Amino acid sequence: MNIINAIYNLVNYQETNVISYYTGKNRANNSGDALEEYIKDLFAGSFKLREKERMEKRSNVFSYFGNNSNPPDAMLKNGDAIETKKIGTFSSSLALNSSYPKQKLFRDSLMISKACREAEEWDEKDMIYAVGVVNGKKLRHLSMVYGRDYCASEECYSRIKTKIKNSVESIPDIDFTESRELGHINRVDPLGITYMRVRGMWGIENPWKAFNYVYEIKKDASFDFMCIINEEKWNSFENLDLITSINVNNFSIEDIKIKNPDNPAKLVNAKLISYFW
Repeated sequence: MNIINAIYNLVNYQETNVISYYTGKNRANNSGDALEEYIKDLFAGSFKLREKERMEKRSNVFSYFGNNSNPPDAMLKNGDAIETKKIGTFSSSLALNSSYPKQKLFRDSLMISKACREAEEWDEKDMIYAVGVVNGKKLRHLSMVYGRDYCASEECYSRIKTKIKNSVESIPDIDFTESRELGHINRVDPLGITYMRVRGMWGIENPWKAFNYVYEIKKDASFDFMCIINEEKWNSFENLDLITSINVNNFSIEDIKIKNPDNPAKLVNAKLISYFW
């Protein structure tokens, strides 16, 4: 299973009342959890199944499920990693907290759990960002973009993080402890009982803003979907016929050029898949 299956399932299962659907079945506690459940069902094609069948179907498709403390949100067996983000409006940015944007997920990353590393045999996975705008109880807008098309390479972010961390740790007469954060300062007060954590809080503009030069969001539609896949990734899929043969109103696949996130002067061939009703 891959993103092509997810697009096919989205077109054939037009359910946008995700909050009511998933909270009503006790599968989600809030709108963020409901969106994550919806994205998993999109990739697995596990809508409308009884819980036992749904669990089995998902187990065949995914190798790992994470949460806010243990990224990513999901990993496809022998496939991509998925990070799901809910925002309130199409103008909102994504809060990534202490984790900077990722083109790829690497097995040796300090940010992932042992369970994630051992979920299957893997070294690196492409990252899919699935971003949904949820208004009330309805999913109004959904986008899926690959990290390699959306954000810069890891070196760009880690370089900034390292520079800040080194600068903080170079402050004289302060007691530091090594940590994964930018700094952990001990014994701040005279009693030596107070400490301070220095953390980076990352964020990134949402995909509709990042790709507004190739796609205009359908503000008046009941629902609209936007997906961008670079040509190299697109050509790697063996099930393209699932969506290239779709013949429904307002569904389209276009050839576009997008900016290389590491060098915007260079343009990359890509596909824009859109659908709305």
